[in-house]
Amino acid sequence: MNENKPDNSQNLVCAFCRKNDDCPNKYGEKKTNEKWNLTVHYYCLLMSSGIWQRGKEEEGVYGFLIEDIRKEINRASKLKCCVCKKNGASIGCVAPRCKRSYHFPCGLQEECIFQFTGNFASFCWKHRPVQVITSNKYTDSLPCTICLECIEPVPTYSILRSPCCKNAWFHRDCLQAQAINAGVFFFRCTICNNNDIFQKEMLRMGIHIPEKDASWELEDNAYQDLLQHYERCDVRRCRCKEGRNYNAPDSKWEIKRCQCCGSSGTHLACSLLRSWDQNWECLECRSIIYNSVSNCLEESSPKLPRQSPGAQSKDLLRQGNKFRRDISTILIELGFQIKKKTKRLCINKGNIWNSALDEFRNQNFNPLQIIEVAYVSEDDPFGREHPGSKHEFLSLLMQHLENSSLFEGSLSKNLSLNSQAVKENLYYEAGKMLAISLVHGGPSPGFFSKTLFNCLVYGPENTQPILDDVSDFDVAQIIIRINTATNMADLNSVVNECYSYLELIGCQRLTTTLNDKYMLAKDILVYHVIKRVQAPFESFKQGLKTLGVLEKIQAYPEAFCNILCKKPENLSAKVLSDLFTVHTLPGVQTLGFWNSYLQTVEDGQSTTTLEDILLFATGCSSIPPAGFKPTPSIECLHMDFPIGNKCNNCLALPITSTYKEFQDNMDFAIRNTLRLEKEASSHYVEH
Repeated sequence: MNENKPDNSQNLVCAFCRKNDDCPNKYGEKKTNEKWNLTVHYYCLLMSSGIWQRGKEEEGVYGFLIEDIRKEINRASKLKCCVCKKNGASIGCVAPRCKRSYHFPCGLQEECIFQFTGNFASFCWKHRPVQVITSNKYTDSLPCTICLECIEPVPTYSILRSPCCKNAWFHRDCLQAQAINAGVFFFRCTICNNNDIFQKEMLRMGIHIPEKDASWELEDNAYQDLLQHYERCDVRRCRCKEGRNYNAPDSKWEIKRCQCCGSSGTHLACSLLRSWDQNWECLECRSIIYNSVSNCLEESSPKLPRQSPGAQSKDLLRQGNKFRRDISTILIELGFQIKKKTKRLCINKGNIWNSALDEFRNQNFNPLQIIEVAYVSEDDPFGREHPGSKHEFLSLLMQHLENSSLFEGSLSKNLSLNSQAVKENLYYEAGKMLAISLVHGGPSPGFFSKTLFNCLVYGPENTQPILDDVSDFDVAQIIIRINTATNMADLNSVVNECYSYLELIGCQRLTTTLNDKYMLAKDILVYHVIKRVQAPFESFKQGLKTLGVLEKIQAYPEAFCNILCKKPENLSAKVLSDLFTVHTLPGVQTLGFWNSYLQTVEDGQSTTTLEDILLFATGCSSIPPAGFKPTPSIECLHMDFPIGNKCNNCLALPITSTYKEFQDNMDFAIRNTLRLEKEASSHYVEH
């Protein structure tokens, strides 16, 4: 067998299916034997009913002898394919009394199942094996756990369910692609990592699992980066003027690597480390050491010997990647607990905070019910209600919360100390609102400081605040003066000057050496950022427990950090184009105008932004972490200007004769609609 394909191999047809396609994922590798002028697809050969592998692997084609292949081709030439009606149907259904024969590609087309194990049986579309579930508690769509696109949780040919994790569903194509890449040694359930049960079921359902190593294991120099020392400062605010990659041994700008994972680093000065000998862990590892290990020590079985904390942390760190999950999947799973019963909230759009507070505090409100929004106005003497957008309501609520007196700071915010808000239990309500917004499809906050986030995940006692967390200018100046003191005289001068303040906050410390300044500065930081707001923090944390959100934050900190501490990335024309489903006749000229308009807006050649377009259609300026429900859609109508239906996330585009007219009408409608809404909101604030 000549392994090298000739130059015209693309044009050579398979002797079984008579197709020249060279698609290894669908038909297996295409092999050509120049000596015998024979070309076959591996799967066409493997699944043929009248041939067996009688030779060694290197003989003939994959161990199938040339004379056997010719006999099988001759046998198949007398059989007609029940799909394409052409001869050469070498594959037959193994079901008793079934006489259907077909080519391998035709069988795929008609959703036959081919089992790449045992006797390599084939089943036609009438007799193929199916997955049976006794009951289906899922009424809404679920994400494919590989591609994360939503699918209906009903077993079909193209939708498969994991045999070991009942809430894990997959596209067949996604599973097949993963099996090809992972091979028999690494192909397993994406949720629980089960190998044996999972592979048996997938083989039964026609997934081919090649007996090879994973594709990533075969790459040259795939792990070359692991041979290099990590040298970069990863703390939130690097203070080195030479940059994060600067490393000066035996100085305060020497980079210290995380003692647990070694894949994060810090300059000694950036983390207030006084010497190289001090231990330092990155935030991810610190969460495991301080949180997970303590839990394991408390819950370990009395029948088993207890491990040391060090040994336990190493085990947990090895498993770290196993527990990393996508945020949308986590929030969708939290959404499963929401019942079908609907709760209507009457919201005054101009007074979003107080009306939301009244509705959420109502004894009839249940966060487990579907939220339906109705807008009301104090100026309407008839008290009429107008259908409102849930996404818009939650988006406005998050904006108000970010700018409220419950938080302090510019971009990255910490909890403030507001005694009146503590009395009114507003911190609890704020945490509750955040939890409800995340689970019910609202936008992500994105304004938490890393310190506030770490307090929620790892506990205040395991969190070290930084100078950026101090929003009080006078307190920040005290800390800076203490940290920059160059001799004992300067340090004592600052301490004496601030004696009353230090006594008030309980941070008096005897300073006998210059190094004592570090602990004094740390005490002030911890008091001002953490201890001072202990009551608001505990109340806020209790609110976040609504719908089990806090527990998920603590279980998957990496996933939640991206939505709680970071603003969403700017939209792109492609993202927005893919987001909307088109509900109109194909080929309408307006759809071409729509795509051109998105590109024009992205290039900055329009008075609107991509965020404005999304806000106009859905009430949200960013895509919620859990996605939109219903999915945003587009329709084309004979009218002059676009219409955004925020309740249904539907955008109606005007049908125009020219692109310029389309762009002008879109810009005018979106710009003025958003301006009027903003003016109406600010009018209430002023009055």
